[in-house]
Amino acid sequence: MSSTGESTPGNDAVAYAAERLRLSESRLARRRQTDCGPSENARAAMRLVYERADAGEQTTPTAIAEHLGVSTAAVTGMLDRLHAGGLLAFRPNPDDGRSKLVVPMDRSLDADDIDPVTAQIRRLADALTPEAAAAVAEFLERVTAVVDRECA
Repeated sequence: MSSTGESTPGNDAVAYAAERLRLSESRLARRRQTDCGPSENARAAMRLVYERADAGEQTTPTAIAEHLGVSTAAVTGMLDRLHAGGLLAFRPNPDDGRSKLVVPMDRSLDADDIDPVTAQIRRLADALTPEAAAAVAEFLERVTAVVDRECA
């Protein structure tokens, strides 16, 4: 629907495309749980660790759990698997001797390498004009807000 309440073919196409994107993301998350490497939460945790390290910030397992909205117990198992796979490392937290920091293991990895879909989406976005990019970004932010408010 448009902001005037009228449905147009263009608006319907955008709404349908957004719904197909949501369904596709859901299918991808399910596939990643069983078929192709780290889960969606593990990939999100890795992105957080790499982004925060690049910004000079420290990351604790608790911060990852809060970011993902899951328990610290769930994060502990996930981090242990990522550590065993050589993707993340731990070091003592200098501010709290009882806690540890999560750090990237291999700094030669780019954050896009963690999730190849992200790299492909960035390439698609690079092809947009600045005006089109701004419109798409605003629309997707609004869709994200709607999804985030659901069942919250």
